[in-house]
Amino acid sequence: MQNFFNGRTDDLVQIQSTMQAIEHACSEIQMHANPAIAEATLLSLRQSPQLYQTCKFILENSQVAIARFQAAAAIRDAAIREWGILSADDKRSLVSFCLCFVIQHASSPDAYVQVKVSAVGAQLMKRGWPDFMESEKEAFLSEVKMAVLGNHGVAAQFFGINFLESMVSEFSPVTSTDMGLPREFHEQCRASLELHYLKVLPIAVGILLPDEHRIFKFYSWAQEAAFGVTRKVVECDSTVVEVKVCAAALRLMLQIMTWDFQLNKNAVERVKSINVFSSGVRNDAMLLKKSEFILVQPGPSWRDVLISSGHIGWLLGLYGALRQKFSCEAYWLDSPIAVSARNLIIQLCSLAGTIFPSDNGQMQERHLVQMLSGIIPWIHPPDIISAAIEHGKSESELLDGCRALLYIASLTSPMVFDKLLKSLRSVACSLGTLSLLSSLTCEVVKARMADNTEEETWNWIARDILLDTWTAILQPPDNGKDAELPPDGIRASASVFNLIVESELKVAAASAFDDGDGSEPPQASISGIELLSPSSLEQPPVFLVFSSLSLSLFLIIIIFLTSVLGFFLPPIILLLYCLISAMDERLSSYALLARAAIDVTIPLLTQLFSERFTLLHHGRGTSDPTCTLEELYSLLLITGHILADEGEGETPLLHPKVCRTEFGYRNQSSIFQSSTNGGSYLVPRSMV
Repeated sequence: MQNFFNGRTDDLVQIQSTMQAIEHACSEIQMHANPAIAEATLLSLRQSPQLYQTCKFILENSQVAIARFQAAAAIRDAAIREWGILSADDKRSLVSFCLCFVIQHASSPDAYVQVKVSAVGAQLMKRGWPDFMESEKEAFLSEVKMAVLGNHGVAAQFFGINFLESMVSEFSPVTSTDMGLPREFHEQCRASLELHYLKVLPIAVGILLPDEHRIFKFYSWAQEAAFGVTRKVVECDSTVVEVKVCAAALRLMLQIMTWDFQLNKNAVERVKSINVFSSGVRNDAMLLKKSEFILVQPGPSWRDVLISSGHIGWLLGLYGALRQKFSCEAYWLDSPIAVSARNLIIQLCSLAGTIFPSDNGQMQERHLVQMLSGIIPWIHPPDIISAAIEHGKSESELLDGCRALLYIASLTSPMVFDKLLKSLRSVACSLGTLSLLSSLTCEVVKARMADNTEEETWNWIARDILLDTWTAILQPPDNGKDAELPPDGIRASASVFNLIVESELKVAAASAFDDGDGSEPPQASISGIELLSPSSLEQPPVFLVFSSLSLSLFLIIIIFLTSVLGFFLPPIILLLYCLISAMDERLSSYALLARAAIDVTIPLLTQLFSERFTLLHHGRGTSDPTCTLEELYSLLLITGHILADEGEGETPLLHPKVCRTEFGYRNQSSIFQSSTNGGSYLVPRSMV
């Protein structure tokens, strides 16, 4: 107390009075009494002539947690605002105070106050990063390291890790808080932290290594912290403090793995490093819209700590042991340690780039096999897992398994992806990964069919992730060639597509008389259209389903129906045409699946169209055609996306893969009709 005020009791009395006023204001805000006066009191704290001394005193002595929280926020705002006029000693003192406070009060029951002070300390550390000498930075971080490694007790260990989390978050331009500084400042801080404390560029790059002991500093500290508490975590129940520490360490490792490693990219450009990927491992991440994908490319200097050290084996073993131990506890799958471990495992599935050597992709393939071995229990067998979810089990592990498959599929060719499962000795399965993906997708689609709700349930989310996975596998690479699939993969694609078509037809029929509640966005549909009496129409009412198709799909489907089914649609349907439908992501995924097994899917669609046209003709004037029309509309959308080329331009063309089928050969001569002005457009000659 004497150090705070240098013996001046009048200052102490004034600060105590201010603390009492702040505490009273916080209490009034909690009770919603006199909020305007209370807020004015809190604002006055930020204008206090002895702000830093007052706020430190409140943090050290107040019994009201919210008052301590407000004091920490006031220190942050004032320090950022006045940083340019603070002395070097004052700057060091503020950062040191935050670090010491967090460590000394680690056992306080109001953890959110310590988290706030930790965040303030990280922000002030960043604000002064260009100003502090290297020795000063090392002094600050040595205190953090001692806390992270458990030298101050388990409680302080958690908040030491939390301080590093705050630092990584602040030094990343994407998640940093506003300081009113130019972009260059944030980039400078980001590059410095990455170079000195997250990673170091290899010597081959030609950059002098400032301090070898800094390599992997933060990540290795998190590893040591997690290793140190592993035995206690595995042997004891889930309520011990060590579990909280381990979850925080895993979360910090995940945060570092989501870092955008810019320095490695620059290094690769400078040394013109060799592309380490073989033809079986892709060096481009798929741009997937429905699922987030972050490619992790930390560089060769991370190889030892992530690949060669056994770190991944430890992580998979830890999660597997805890998963088995708490298999009867429904809550565990959504516990912080389980979620953190799974998220880190998923992120490690996306390792790519120069972290793997130039060995024709062998090390990366072994890495992906190891990752797949860890996630197989999350997704296999799909029917048993799906049934357990329907009976109350958490779906989070299954969804994470689907995301992991997506990451793996986005980095491999279809052939390599398929043989990963066969490489696992621990799994007695002769089938490939594509067959596993097919069975998982089919089970999710079945669960979606059995679910009568319109909400986005787990099977809805899983379906979208798995469709993204199929898109990553089947999307043609940049060289323009079709993705090559093994025979099992073709059969797997056909099975998934057949079930998807069945599901879509079921949904279409069920929604035939559903007017909706007006809360959903408008969708193209023929239900709700006031139809003329079928008996009064000269032509079947099927033409009404075309009123919502895009021009390319519309014309291509005309050819399909005319050539394959022998059903000719009269030219009058052109008058009913309107352009309100656009390419749908999900339908595009369906199209990729169908084209992968085109010899199976075209006959299937032909049969389904024929059956429904027969129903329309036989039921004219005697039955309501709405259900059949809805099914036809769904089939038309799916078929159009399969047949149409997705290339840009106004001229509709058959997809090249469709042209190579019997249907394509049989109809290419009648697909194009030369116009009087030159060029060609897609329309049957019989319609001209």
